[in-house]
Amino acid sequence: MDRLYSNFRSMRKSIDALDKRLCSSAFGRFFRLNGSGHSEEISGSSLFGELRAGVTTFTTMAYIIAVNSSILSQTGGPCECDLKNRLDCDLIASYRECKEDVRLDLITATTAMAGLSSFLFGLSTNLPVALAPGMGLNAYFAFQVVGTNGSGPISYQVALTAVFVEGLIFVFLALTGMRQWLVKLIPASIKTATGVGIGLFLTEIGLSYPSGIGAITGGWQTTPLTIAGCPEEMLDPDTNMCNGGIMSSPKMWTGIVAGGVLTAYLMSFRVRFAFIIGIAFVSILSWPRTTSITYFPYTDAGSSRFDFFKRVVSFHPMTKTLNRLDWDISKNTGEFVVALFTLLYVDIIDATATLYAMVRLTGVVDPKAGDFPRSTIAFCCDASCISISALLGCSPVTAFIESGAGIAEGGRTGLTAVTTGICFIIAIFFAPIFASIPPWATGPTLVLVGCIMARQMAQINWRYLGDVLPAFVVISFIPFSYSVAYGLIAGVLVYAVLNGLVSITVRLSGGRIEPSEYDFKEHWSWKAPGKKPWFVRAAKRHMFTQKEDDKSSTRSLRTSDGPDGVFGSLSRPNSSDLGDDGKTVTVPMRVLKAKPYH
Repeated sequence: MDRLYSNFRSMRKSIDALDKRLCSSAFGRFFRLNGSGHSEEISGSSLFGELRAGVTTFTTMAYIIAVNSSILSQTGGPCECDLKNRLDCDLIASYRECKEDVRLDLITATTAMAGLSSFLFGLSTNLPVALAPGMGLNAYFAFQVVGTNGSGPISYQVALTAVFVEGLIFVFLALTGMRQWLVKLIPASIKTATGVGIGLFLTEIGLSYPSGIGAITGGWQTTPLTIAGCPEEMLDPDTNMCNGGIMSSPKMWTGIVAGGVLTAYLMSFRVRFAFIIGIAFVSILSWPRTTSITYFPYTDAGSSRFDFFKRVVSFHPMTKTLNRLDWDISKNTGEFVVALFTLLYVDIIDATATLYAMVRLTGVVDPKAGDFPRSTIAFCCDASCISISALLGCSPVTAFIESGAGIAEGGRTGLTAVTTGICFIIAIFFAPIFASIPPWATGPTLVLVGCIMARQMAQINWRYLGDVLPAFVVISFIPFSYSVAYGLIAGVLVYAVLNGLVSITVRLSGGRIEPSEYDFKEHWSWKAPGKKPWFVRAAKRHMFTQKEDDKSSTRSLRTSDGPDGVFGSLSRPNSSDLGDDGKTVTVPMRVLKAKPYH
């Protein structure tokens, strides 16, 4: 036993030595790893730590491969059906086959887009945030814009065009600095509360059925949420509530014990790869078909997943969704504009708030400027990937809140996101494996990440109601509305109304009437901290230059030596103008008049 422990320590020292050597190389200097010698090296970062964090982020995000393709395929993609009731199109065999091809295309597209966007984002921004087609936006795209089997106001192809144009608009907003300016204008408590709300949002996802352990479900007409934990076959299809067997699901308990408790136990001892070990362990337990916790039951859906899983290594080329943009929007111009601006405002708030919350976890946000390094590049990269996503047939790409899992694992640099991207690129060829990670394997990890993110709650200013109430609204609305964007909108609205009324009262009373804790309020001004957008600075410089030119021209006119020009008395303190005591003496000069020339 001692010999085994000695070998382990020797191997650990060798790995640490290799890690330090690679950190001090040009590669480590590029990512500003700790010990690289870079003037802005990031404390606490290491090569193997970043790789571990990147793999952790990937494992918690891998569910998007199956979930996003499943949601978007409900639109039917470019598949054609002439039935008046589009829901009946699923009764046509050829249409069902086309939808299945669309789903497989979208598996490839989702995996490729997550890999490309995460890799580019990490490489260009050096931030440990991964990108992928976002949850929430994909549901809005699928069920409200396009509709099930194309029953919505605009077609799948035109909706992709809206996503493409949205990305171009985002690039413009990022280059002008407007997107960064929006972040700076958000009060500090609301920014912090957004991170906490996202943590609770992750917890809710991890506890639900589609992407978690299935411990909660909708309470139908009784309560918004209620306890669940029953096997999925015991869920009422109409109310989505358990008909019995509450908290008896073996899948849920496998996730809690083998995933949650085990991962938390390993984390308490700072065991590396704790998240990955938990997810992998539950996944392997769930793959045999003869168990009660199998991910491949003997049903049509289970058999379909198992057939795909058996391929192990497979590449499915995109034939249905690649470059399907339709620029003919004349038939549905109004619906196109509504979809475009809805996607725009939801995505700009959702993505911006999520990205800021994730970056805040790494500790690189400047508290004075309210911004983070390379924010313009970050927003431009995100926007460009949105347009590329449309070309592959996907809904908008956004910063993923599951990046918090990698950050919690120690990710501090862009190498984390690059690693996640490489994992997704590899997963294109191993999609059958990664698409077979069950939701009850990733659910406990999301709950643990939510716990870690909720620790930011201590940074909220609890001493003044004008800061506390808007922050609390954000924290509660994000998980309950199932949207980061709506939670942030609600919080900003409450902040503006409440503090606006208080400010008016204080001003009208001349400061005689103030809330009891008014001195503890956080300072906020519409003049956001830090640099203003570049075009504002350029305009001010231009105005300043014009004013200086006007002053110069005025001075030159006053001192011009014209025929009738007059020199006034001047006073020049030079060596000859100093008195004996060293003080300046004003020497009057005779006024000279220029004689006219004849």
